[in-house]
Amino acid sequence: GVAVEMRAGQVLLVLLAASAVMPAKDPLLNVCMDAKHHKTKPGPEGTLHGQCAPWKDNACCTANTSSEAHRDQSYLYNFNWNHCGVMPPKCKRHFIQDTCLYECSPNLGPWIDQVDSSWRRERILHVPLCKEDCEEWWEDCKDYVTCKDNWHKGWNWATGTNRCPWGSICRPFSEVFPEPKDLCEKIWSNSYKYTTERRGSGRCIQMWFDPAKGNPNVVVAKYYAWKKRSSPVGMENVTPEAGKAVCALPRPVLVLLPLALVLLPEG
Repeated sequence: GVAVEMRAGQVLLVLLAASAVMPAKDPLLNVCMDAKHHKTKPGPEGTLHGQCAPWKDNACCTANTSSEAHRDQSYLYNFNWNHCGVMPPKCKRHFIQDTCLYECSPNLGPWIDQVDSSWRRERILHVPLCKEDCEEWWEDCKDYVTCKDNWHKGWNWATGTNRCPWGSICRPFSEVFPEPKDLCEKIWSNSYKYTTERRGSGRCIQMWFDPAKGNPNVVVAKYYAWKKRSSPVGMENVTPEAGKAVCALPRPVLVLLPLALVLLPEG
């Protein structure tokens, strides 16, 4: 009787210790940013429109948001892609995909940054974009024209939608953004960071992916969440080493649980 009670007490202590070291839900993973149209928590959507469909199993956007993301001038931000003439479809599809990633992805937690804005409290900063995604974006848009290299600010909003500021000149993308890196990093105030990492490497965020093969950005977010916990200062400057497997954090609970089993009374 006494021996059994002592063993039961030891088991309880071990389990309490295990619960103390077991990590809580990671606040950097599977989250939605606090922004204008985002859901509070990610979750499945019955259907998402067009290019936003890859996120339908677990999304931070609603079906209405996904539909509006495909309009030339939607209620989302009253932003007009055609501010220097009609944007070609091959270029526009990248901006639609960019919008879908921003609105729908639950895998941007490691790069969420606080902002003091009238329309959002959080944004993304220095998201490592895969090399192919950035370079294809630039290649398909290089002949389109624009009057600004930073589309986040500085527009003339007198008519309620964005127009080129007074005195600006519409120039080809290839002049405004001489390299793919310029486009991806400058156009949304460093929301993205150009990388030499490739799709499928587990080290860069993909705007484009086949949902039938799963969402590759889940693994990427886990890796950078671990990097941020390991080195929270200056994570945006960390260049991952290609070809190395993602390392899992050691969990003491794996050591403690067998001990608990050893302490369990016979029978």
